[in-house]
Amino acid sequence: SQACFEEDGQKPPAVAPWKPLMLSKGNKEEPEAERPEPGGDESQCTEQLNVSRLRSSSVEIREKGSEFLKEELHRAQKELKLKDKECERLSKVREQLEQELEELTASLFEEAHKMVREANTKQAASEKQLREARGKIDVLQAEVTALKTLVITSTPSSPNWELHPQLQSPTKAVFRKGHGRNKSTSSAVVTAASQSTAPEPVSQERKEVDSILFAEFQAWKESPTLDKSCSFLDRIYREDVGPCLDFTKQELSELVRAAVEQNTLTIEPVASQTLPVVKAAAAECGGPKKCALSGLPRPCKHRIMLGDSGNYYYISPSCRARITAVCNFFTYIRYIQQGLVRQDVELMYWEVMRLRREMSLAKLGFFPSEM
Repeated sequence: SQACFEEDGQKPPAVAPWKPLMLSKGNKEEPEAERPEPGGDESQCTEQLNVSRLRSSSVEIREKGSEFLKEELHRAQKELKLKDKECERLSKVREQLEQELEELTASLFEEAHKMVREANTKQAASEKQLREARGKIDVLQAEVTALKTLVITSTPSSPNWELHPQLQSPTKAVFRKGHGRNKSTSSAVVTAASQSTAPEPVSQERKEVDSILFAEFQAWKESPTLDKSCSFLDRIYREDVGPCLDFTKQELSELVRAAVEQNTLTIEPVASQTLPVVKAAAAECGGPKKCALSGLPRPCKHRIMLGDSGNYYYISPSCRARITAVCNFFTYIRYIQQGLVRQDVELMYWEVMRLRREMSLAKLGFFPSEM
């Protein structure tokens, strides 16, 4: 024990020398306690001290280890939570990117389909314009060929009546593009007219040039145009074209005038109709026994179509005569504008006056019986 105190750095307490205790009388003597050997006590204390130290150190190690593990566990939990939040954020970002990618892909496909549709539409329109242009070129080439033949075989003094349709009377005139008639019916009418009446000799008719009208025609001939603002056409519109195409049905009259000016009017006999039934109302289009322009019950042998509308309007012979007179006038001035009529200015002037006379007679109600 002294050794133990010395190792702990403390002084051992003063102890008297050990004496054996004597038993009192009447008590049995107890055997003396064996006195431990000095060397054995010191080793036992050392061992106990070492054991206690080991125990205390192991307890401290356990406590420190548990605290360290707790801290590590807490730190790992925090890192795991942060990683979970980061994973959640990244998953949201990925979903958003996927959605944006899908929307972008859909918009690209839609735009591509739209461009394809537009390209197909433009291609179809271009092909249609090409076909129309080729058709117009063919018609113009045919007209040029016919006019070349006209120039070669016709002179102002002796015009070729068959090759010069604009010089014929309305009953003999052949309608050009935009004013079509059935060939068989037209031929029959021309034959009947040529057999019944002969052309009146020019020598039997006395004429005198009006200076104002001739000056207006000369000014227009220098730069021919279809603009009705010029004095020549303005006078004819006021005095002839307007009254001649002024029918009872004002709205339809305006449409007819526009179609005549644009050269998109078509006239055909009713007997040769092979097209489907008209789309417009029967009251608007008239019928075989009712004129659509005048609204009067008249026998209608012809009908007109305005442009590509597909609607046909039945017209009486009087209305047909008025329309054909105006169409003949516009056909002739178009030929002059295109440079296809090669005559003296005075001869062209008298032809214009003759066409104006035909319009005046037609608007007054005079028309050939074969119409």
